[in-house]
Amino acid sequence: MDKDSVFLRQAKADDMEALEQLLNRCYRQTEGWTNEADLIGGIRITPEELANTIANPTHYLFVYPKTTTGNRDGEETGALLGCIAVDIKANHDVNNSVCHKKAYIGMFAVHPELQGQGVGHQILQAAETFAARHLQTEMQTPHKKPARLTMSILSHRPELLAYYQRRGYQLNGNKMPFPNDGNNGEPKRQDLELLELEKFVHA
Repeated sequence: MDKDSVFLRQAKADDMEALEQLLNRCYRQTEGWTNEADLIGGIRITPEELANTIANPTHYLFVYPKTTTGNRDGEETGALLGCIAVDIKANHDVNNSVCHKKAYIGMFAVHPELQGQGVGHQILQAAETFAARHLQTEMQTPHKKPARLTMSILSHRPELLAYYQRRGYQLNGNKMPFPNDGNNGEPKRQDLELLELEKFVHA
């Protein structure tokens, strides 16, 4: 598999089962280096959350489908090798008069057998380019400002933090406790937090 053959398309309802399998495998099983199995048990995502994401017009979920040739021109097998989501969020100022938009990057996963081969870098870079272009198209200003991208990672994952820092993301000080509602798994320690990272990019 050549990392330069990576391509993405927008997820469809038919991808839900494969997406659920990929996300739960990458995050909750002990394969690969990106899993969270020692910190969180249970599921990573519910079918309902996936369905809502795919149906949401401001939430773009992209998949890297496996094909018979390994390239875009091959026939899709139904399996997925990676995925990533770009959620366009609107933030209003204190007077609710000015709306600032940002893109939240989430549901980022690469099949364990492809990790460490540059596939994740290609997928993340494609999502960042899409997000920056989408946000800057909506900016009604003569001078385009850098687009703000954010994401959240689990605390106690120094290797993952270092991965994103090498790609230009920085901690911005925002954090929140891991949601203990059962929809995204059950934390195995009480001090788990979600740390927010951000990056400013030009289209």
